[in-house]
Amino acid sequence: GTLKASGQECSASTRNYLTPFHAYLNKYRHTRISSKKMRKRVVQKNGECNVSPSNVAKRRRRYLQDIFTTLVDIQWRWTLLVFAMSFISSWMLFAVVWWLIAYTHGDLEEQHLPHKQEESRWTPCVVNVFSFTSCFLFSVETQHTIGYGSRHTTEQCPEAIFVMCLQSITGVMIQAFMVGIVFAKLSRPKKRTQTLLFSRNACLCLRDGEMCLLFRVGDMRKSHIIEAHVRAQLIRKRVTREGEILPFFQYELDVGYDIGEDRIFFIWPMTMVHKINENSPLYDLSAHDLLREKFEIVVILEGVIESTGMTTQARSSYLPNEILWGYRFEPLVTFNKELGEYAVDYSLFNNTYQVNTPLYSARELDRLNSQASTPVTPLTPVTPMSPLTPMTPTSATGVGGGSCALDLHACPHSSCDASQDAPASRPLLHEHDDV
Repeated sequence: GTLKASGQECSASTRNYLTPFHAYLNKYRHTRISSKKMRKRVVQKNGECNVSPSNVAKRRRRYLQDIFTTLVDIQWRWTLLVFAMSFISSWMLFAVVWWLIAYTHGDLEEQHLPHKQEESRWTPCVVNVFSFTSCFLFSVETQHTIGYGSRHTTEQCPEAIFVMCLQSITGVMIQAFMVGIVFAKLSRPKKRTQTLLFSRNACLCLRDGEMCLLFRVGDMRKSHIIEAHVRAQLIRKRVTREGEILPFFQYELDVGYDIGEDRIFFIWPMTMVHKINENSPLYDLSAHDLLREKFEIVVILEGVIESTGMTTQARSSYLPNEILWGYRFEPLVTFNKELGEYAVDYSLFNNTYQVNTPLYSARELDRLNSQASTPVTPLTPVTPMSPLTPMTPTSATGVGGGSCALDLHACPHSSCDASQDAPASRPLLHEHDDV
C-alpha cells in the first residue's frame, strides 16, 4: 500500500521505522540547501568567473588606455553605439571645420552664394555650399569618398585642401579601427567555448580498485581542438600552521584520460579521471563528508582552434552537491554500420548509472585493503617438530639407571624401566583430536 506523508494512517511500528529514515532525509536536504547558500561559485557552469573588481584606483583611465580590449569585451549594444558615434562625431567635427572655412572666406554671404557667383565672379573654397547642412553633406562625401559630383574643393583655399586630406586619412583610420574591433569581437576564441561541453555532474566511484573522480568533456564541432589538455583545481578553505586562514586556497588535481595523461586526442567525448591517492586533497573525503564539505572543483579545457589557430579556454565547476557518489557515465560512442563511421549520441552525455561503491574515504579503503592483503603469521613452537614424525628413543638416567622412550602416553612418569622401551616407528600422538 501507499504510506501517506502525514503518518496518521500508518501503524505505530511503521512510524517508528520511518522516523530515522525521514530524519536522515531531512538532514540530507538541509545539508544540500545549506551547501548551496553558504558556498557560492567562483566559476559559473557556463565558464564565466563570478568575480567583480571594486575600489580600483583610476579604473576608468586604465580602461581607456586599453580601449581596444575594452571595446572587444563590452556587450554588442555598446560596441555598435561606439561604432555609430565615432562616425557621426567625425562627420560633425569636420562639418564645423568646413563651415568655419566657408564663413571666414566669405562664401556664405548673400552676394557670394552659388546662384549669384556667376554675376559676382566669386570663387568659393567649396562649390555649392549654402549652409551648415551642405557642409555636413560635404564632410560625409569627403570622408567616405562618395563623390556625387555636385560639391568639390577649389584652388582658392589651401586650408581647404589640407582639411580634405586630413579628413580622408582620419576616416580611413576610424573605419579600420572599428572594423578591426567588430572582426575581433566576432572571431573571439571565447565564442568557440559555446560548443565545448562539460557534464552536468561529476561522478565518484571505483576504477581498477582505486577511488576516482570522473567528469566528461565533449566537442560538438567537427573541427577539432589541437593540443587539448585538461586541468582541474580544488578551491577550499585552508588554515596554515601559523593560524592564517586562506579562504580560497587552490589545490591542483592531477587529471588525465585513463592513463593519467592530461593531453588528449579530442575527437569524441572523453571521461577525465582524477585518481584519489595519498597525493590528492580528496584522500580523506568519504560519502558522509561529501554532504557537509564546502569546496568547488574548477575544470579547465585548453587548446588551439583548428580552423583559426587561436587559443581557447573552456571552464566549468562542480560543487559537492553536483558530485554523484557511486555512479559512472554511460557510453555514448557506437559504430554505425550503414554509414561506416562512429556515431556520438549527445543525448547520453549527462547520463549515469549506479555502481557498487564503498562509502569509505580513499584513505580508509587503502587501510582496509592493506589489512586484508597482509598474511596472518601462525604461532610456531620454540622447538619445531612435527607431531606425526616418529620419535627416536632418547635415554635418560633414572633412579634405577635405566632408559625409557619419550612417549607421552606410554611413559607418564619421569622415569621408567628399560624393558618398556617403545619402538622407534610409534608416533608421538595417537589421536590428532587431542592436540
